[in-house]
Formats: sequence, structure tokens, C-alpha cells
Amino acid sequence: MKKLISTLLLITALLGTVTLKAQTDTVKTRSWFMHAHDFAGAAQIQLTYRKGNISQLNQVLNNNGIRSINQYDLWIDASMSHIHHNWLMEDGIGFTPVAKSSLNNLDVKYNQYQAYFRLGYNVSQNSNFRLYPFAGINLSAAILNIEDKNRLQSTSNFSDELLNSTSSKTFYQPNFGIDLGAGFDYVIKLKPKQMECFTIQRNIPIGIRAGYYFNTYASDWRLYHNYTPEANNPNQKQSAVFLTFNIGLGYEVKK
Repeated sequence: MKKLISTLLLITALLGTVTLKAQTDTVKTRSWFMHAHDFAGAAQIQLTYRKGNISQLNQVLNNNGIRSINQYDLWIDASMSHIHHNWLMEDGIGFTPVAKSSLNNLDVKYNQYQAYFRLGYNVSQNSNFRLYPFAGINLSAAILNIEDKNRLQSTSNFSDELLNSTSSKTFYQPNFGIDLGAGFDYVIKLKPKQMECFTIQRNIPIGIRAGYYFNTYASDWRLYHNYTPEANNPNQKQSAVFLTFNIGLGYEVKK
């Protein structure tokens, strides 16, 4: 009986120790959680003007009897901002509308895609405004699609169509660049939402970004199976000033 009571007391003491440690760990974890979630951010839509230059590409197209492309200088981006104290990070993806040209049933389509990451520091002391210089990296790719309608669907025989000679091709050109500039946001604060342990301050950030895009690397044009024709391959860089309009739906989590 004494052994049983001693064993039960020992088990009780061990359970008490484990429970106390678990409660302590829970408090520490919760404290870290609340500290880690003291931040802000936003989901954003951005419209950017950045003038492109594909004169070399158009010259090669003209030399082969293909009409020039009037590319679009407008980028449409979806982005996220992440703010902790004065540091601001912004990442996004975007594209340009498809530019087209056609001559003698030879259709050409051209557009670009990009992904970018920027890091900035807010120098404003006013919570209703953000003013920050930033630097970032930009990965992009231009896509050139040629569709030869003269030789496309020119036969009703499936076997003949498999080996039908056509000028239809898709090329792509990888690019790498650096963004340097500054951003400004005016923050329209909405009604806050009170949670159990913290408050979410919702807002609408409206602002602009302005700077210069340095196209530090422009690859040769490649076919999709990664073959790169080296002769007469235009690899013109498209460094340019950019101006962005930004609007989003933001939040700020406070303890």
C-alpha cells in the first residue's frame, strides 16, 4: 500500500512539473506570437508606365517581311506589401497587354511578364503617410509568338498535318534588372476590428512609385526547347524611367 501511495505521489509530482512547464512554454509562445504579429501590410493593384524599346527586334522582323510591333508600355501588376516598424517589403507579379501585328496571314504577338521584390525604409513620422526610398530586383521575360496561318490547318489529313512545314514559332527572352526609386502612400484608415487579443486596423493605401529600371542583363531570344540562334539575335536592353499608380486593401495588427 505504501509503495502504491509513493508511486502515485511520484506520478502526481511528475505530472505537475510537466503541466507547469507546458503552461510556461504556452505563455512564451503566445508572447512570441503576439510580438511576431505586430505588423502591417496590404494587397495591391498597380499600373506602371515604363517605356520599352524593341527597335532591334522590329528591324529583324522587317528584314524577314514581318510587320513591326507597337509594344505596350503599360504594366499591370498584383503585389503584396509587408511592413514591420519602418521597413517595407513589396513583391509582385505582372504583365503587359499583348501587342499584335499581321501581314499576309502571318500574325505576330508580343508581350512581357515580370516578378519583382523591393525593400524600402519609411522616413515619415506621420502614420497617415509613408515616404520611402527603395531598391529591388526584377526578373522578366518577353514572349514572341509567330503564327503562320498560310500553312496552319491547310490540310484535312491528320498525318499530313503532323509534318506540315510552318513558320509558326514561340520565342522567349529572359531579362534581369534592378529597380531604384521612391514610394509615397496616403493611408485612408477604415473602422478597426477588435479581436480577442489584438486589433486589426484596416486601411486603403493610395500612392505612387517612381524610379529607374536598370536592365542589367538581356538574354538572346530562345526557342522554347532552349535552342538559341546566335546570328542576328537582338538582345537590346530596355532600361527606363518608371512611374506607378498604386491602390490596395491594407491592415495593421496591433496588440
